[in-house]
Amino acid sequence: MGKVLQKGWRPFLVLVLFFIIWELCTKIFAIPGWLLPAPSQVWLEAIYGWSHYTGHIFSTVQLIIIGFTVGSSIGVLVAVGLHLVPFLRQAFYPLLIVTQNIPIIVLAPLLVIWFGFGMLPKIMVISLVCFFPITISLLDGFRQADRDLNHYMLMAGATKQQIFWKLEWPNALPSLFSGLKISATYSVMGAVISEWLGASKGIGVFMTLASSSFRTDRVFVAILFIVTLSLLFFLVIVLLENMVIKWKSGKEGDNIESP
Repeated sequence: MGKVLQKGWRPFLVLVLFFIIWELCTKIFAIPGWLLPAPSQVWLEAIYGWSHYTGHIFSTVQLIIIGFTVGSSIGVLVAVGLHLVPFLRQAFYPLLIVTQNIPIIVLAPLLVIWFGFGMLPKIMVISLVCFFPITISLLDGFRQADRDLNHYMLMAGATKQQIFWKLEWPNALPSLFSGLKISATYSVMGAVISEWLGASKGIGVFMTLASSSFRTDRVFVAILFIVTLSLLFFLVIVLLENMVIKWKSGKEGDNIESP
């Protein structure tokens, strides 16, 4: 843990230097605020305009949580189904890969046409973004189960269901949380994209309005909120992982502390 804390100042220092250079460049070259606002201007706008953002942030967070929950649940169910039924895996796994070659920004307008401007198409966009990383990560986790232990359990008379719950599922949990971390960040992106297509509230709506009125400082504020939500959501998944997979977090901690 000590080594992690010692190295933690380096990215923070790089970030601080970046903002200092950004601030100095806007002052030295007299860059207009509508083109590239200074970090101090963005920060002041975020503080004094907070009352204008709360409704948009709450709407986006609500959308993220619902879409992420639905997408994660579908991803887990699809992965379990493809793993337990080899015929389904052989039939649908290639199609699953092909679907990811279609950009979500192309499907989003079709979902709006089919299902309107309500919450349903937005949840579907986020779910489509989230379920694929979880499905692929979980399938990889199932396949990486110890073959020797699997062989021993079969020799001991274990059923397929017992092997799944006692060996394959626990072994796949680290892979599952890896997929959840990726989906957590993707869900924020999916929520903003879905709000661009038609919504009355949300960070995506706020960003669109700010851009159309040339309030570049507010656009950067929206970007700041998006990054913050992604980091917070990622941190929640990491904390949940440490609670669920205690043996993994303890092992990693030992590796960090070792010289």
